Amino acid sequence: MASYSFSELVKGATLNGVRFIVCGHLQNNRMHPQTSTSPKEQVMTHLELTGVSIDFPTPKGAFRALDNVNLKIAKGEFISLIGHSGCGKSTVLNIVAGLYQATTGGVVLDGKEVREPGPERAVVFQNHSLLPWLSAYENVELAVRQVFRRTKSKAEMRDWIEHNLALVHMDHAMHKRPDEISGGMKQRVGIARALAMEPKVLLMDEPFGALDALTRAHLQDSLMEIQTTLNNTVIMITHDVDEAVLLSDRIVMMTNGPAASVGEILDIELERPRDRIALADDTRYNHYRHEVLSFLYEKQRHPATDEAAGPVKKPEVAQDLQDRNTAKAESKAAEAA
Repeated sequence: MASYSFSELVKGATLNGVRFIVCGHLQNNRMHPQTSTSPKEQVMTHLELTGVSIDFPTPKGAFRALDNVNLKIAKGEFISLIGHSGCGKSTVLNIVAGLYQATTGGVVLDGKEVREPGPERAVVFQNHSLLPWLSAYENVELAVRQVFRRTKSKAEMRDWIEHNLALVHMDHAMHKRPDEISGGMKQRVGIARALAMEPKVLLMDEPFGALDALTRAHLQDSLMEIQTTLNNTVIMITHDVDEAVLLSDRIVMMTNGPAASVGEILDIELERPRDRIALADDTRYNHYRHEVLSFLYEKQRHPATDEAAGPVKKPEVAQDLQDRNTAKAESKAAEAA
């Protein structure tokens, strides 16, 4: 893993847990195995993963985490990645982010190959990692100043920070510190901080996983509202089937690792805006939900549940690389602050 200066980290790698990198529709009720293209995407490909495979070194030799992942995504699509633990979802996200380099294959965004982190791809993780001594406003400001200090005036940056906090309904608490707001509000600030980078692609790694059910529902609704307003391309990792069906245009279902790949892709043809209450009794919604559950628990039963097989574990080196990168960025950010 390459090392970065603080400026590079904030612009393109990690700022306190937010990595500034950024990374359909059911036609005639069908689900297509290993098909990477949606009807929406056929108009113009915005982001493309081609033949992506990655090996991690281990004492016993190379560990192939991903094998031949292919996916085409259109501008404004909301894609969810779902699969059992260890299937490489976060690895896919990190490759799109530019934090990992694929062993073979690659990623292209708007005709340019992704080789390193960049502010056009912003990542929001489960842990918001706000600087505790800064207010919500100041946490967003820290990122905005690094990216726009040469292109926006102080007044423009102030308006832009306030605009993004308003998008996530945090304008009323922008001057409060993290210890003065709830967990859901902290995550809203983390999302505002990523959006303030003005990314083309928003990468979200289980952003609502640590929240209670009611707070999670409110943030899901806010995310749908924001995505409709901004038309960002979103790639989100989730383990929540209902969340995937509610939010997505397509659900990309990963096969079990090692050597995980795209198993099936389910197009979600539910009209927007979506109302979770109305969808609860919608036959199409429940059909999509059933298809995902069937893939996860029948077609891709986790090896750990099979008496003839032991659990497959991701090599520790992969997590160590990510942890070191995050710790380095947080340390640099703290020094600069």
